[in-house]
Amino acid sequence: MNKILNKLFLTALVLVGVVAPVATTVQTASAQEAIPITILAQSASEQDVNIVRDQLTRAGFQVETSLQPDYASFNAQKEAGNYDLAISSWTTVTGNPDYAVRSLFKSDGDNSIMSNPEVDELIEQAATETPEEYVNTYTEFENQLVTENAYIVPLYTSLKAQAFNQEVLNPDSIRLSKSRAFAWEPVSYVDDSQHAERPLLLTQTSSQLTSLDPIKGNDGSINQLNTNMYVRLINLTDDDQITSENSLSYNHAIADGNSEYYFILRDDINFAKIEDGAAIDTGDLVSAEDVIYSLNRAKDPNSVPDHRTYSLHEHIDEVSIVEDVTELEEATLSGSDSSVKEALEEGLETPITAVVASEDEVDNANGNYQVVKLTTTQPFPQVLNYLGHQSAGIVSEQQVEAINTYDIESYDVNSDIAYGDQRAVTEGGSYDNHLWASGPYIMVDKNDYQANFVKNPAYRPDTDADANIEQVTVRFIADSSSALSALRSNEVDLYYGLGEVDYPIVENEPSLALQSIPSNAVTYMLFNVNTPGRPVSDSPDLRKSVLYAINQEEINAAYQGLKLPAYSTLSPLVETGNTLVADQAKVEEFRNNYLNSATE
Repeated sequence: MNKILNKLFLTALVLVGVVAPVATTVQTASAQEAIPITILAQSASEQDVNIVRDQLTRAGFQVETSLQPDYASFNAQKEAGNYDLAISSWTTVTGNPDYAVRSLFKSDGDNSIMSNPEVDELIEQAATETPEEYVNTYTEFENQLVTENAYIVPLYTSLKAQAFNQEVLNPDSIRLSKSRAFAWEPVSYVDDSQHAERPLLLTQTSSQLTSLDPIKGNDGSINQLNTNMYVRLINLTDDDQITSENSLSYNHAIADGNSEYYFILRDDINFAKIEDGAAIDTGDLVSAEDVIYSLNRAKDPNSVPDHRTYSLHEHIDEVSIVEDVTELEEATLSGSDSSVKEALEEGLETPITAVVASEDEVDNANGNYQVVKLTTTQPFPQVLNYLGHQSAGIVSEQQVEAINTYDIESYDVNSDIAYGDQRAVTEGGSYDNHLWASGPYIMVDKNDYQANFVKNPAYRPDTDADANIEQVTVRFIADSSSALSALRSNEVDLYYGLGEVDYPIVENEPSLALQSIPSNAVTYMLFNVNTPGRPVSDSPDLRKSVLYAINQEEINAAYQGLKLPAYSTLSPLVETGNTLVADQAKVEEFRNNYLNSATE
């Protein structure tokens, strides 16, 4: 790994050596000519803010910064439109390019900042194409998103890294996945006698949790938490391949035509709930009925207030239970002469003798299985990647319906407690833990400092998938330096999301181990294009002037050469050939275009 990092570092030095730094080529404009720009960011992004502020100032802009202490404050300012540029990041945790663009840039995307029919059309076109076909489509998408309209300013692609105490944690049990969140259940201690009593100590930045209902949050405050609390129909391997391993299904199959998907369900996972601070088995099987309920609400933008992930699942047309085994025998596997039934039976201890509609009839040991069929609105194999996302976590129909008794149209966030609301698990007078977890862990409680989880006793007990460590504590540490200090002082066991600048510190600590791989994470600045009358909202020329003031190689040098180039959120996934090169001549050209149009 060190050799790889050294190569990246040397490559960056070569690049920086052949490109003149911005400071030597850019002259600061006079205060009278400077155009004001406000940069919004969370305090965790302060280094990026400082670099970008300096670059824009040298390029002739008058820069103000608005640093917010947490995601909630950042998002409140963003929704109020109190910014020109907002530093954001996106990790394609599903491993497929459609996820890298649909939610963010499609006009009706649940996290979209913009509306552009041409961009919408390109996203939809690419979604139906093979990887060989969609390269050209995504290249044109980037041209529209960045080159022509400058809706965003790409900064860099990151490595993904974590550091852990190898004297406490068994290194063979620590996985680092390219896309999916860190999985807790495989982790084990060097001294396995500690599994029952010692909590696994982790950390994350945000203490304000968007929602523990998997469809109502899609940010760093809950992705890892919900990934470990709710099982999904499929998972991603560490290198982004689709797998049924450690999911709710034994196997999955794609029928000929790429519009019908079948999943044969396990019968060794029940929902867990919290009573008197302990996780207990509810006795309620995580069943096909719960899958249908969960995916139908995931695709319906009106199923809950503040639904933040519906666009990820909008290609789901129908989810149903297969009730006749003949359908599986007659359906042909995509790209093969084999039947869907043969594919679903692969590796099963007991072949399929019957498919059953009710969870009461499930008995895998005797060949009675539930099989879920998912039909898409069009041929769309990327639907499988979305089913591996935390928003496709399976919730209990019984429990969610029992909690969500409010009227959706009159829902009041201040008085109504929805399923997954963090107030239900927060210590104090509001505590009334209503969570039912289908995954390997369930949250017990939280406060401003940490969240506590315990193992789900009904998640595949006595199998290789059974979680090793009984308790997990996630400590909220907003500052990256403080998080690293906590790791070095044994206050946490693993630091997920280690920054590149801290690699040397970890490598020099004998007790610590470093894991690092190229990631699907892209950091970029999005423009405020939704506030009429704000100059950057109204003028693509002004946005392009800002765009060409950004020097990615200078940013990379500030991170010891360990950042990778980016042009959009697609950059880690699709090689479009697009690159951003700082150009002061273009900065001035587009700024003059803006100024001239503003005076007309």
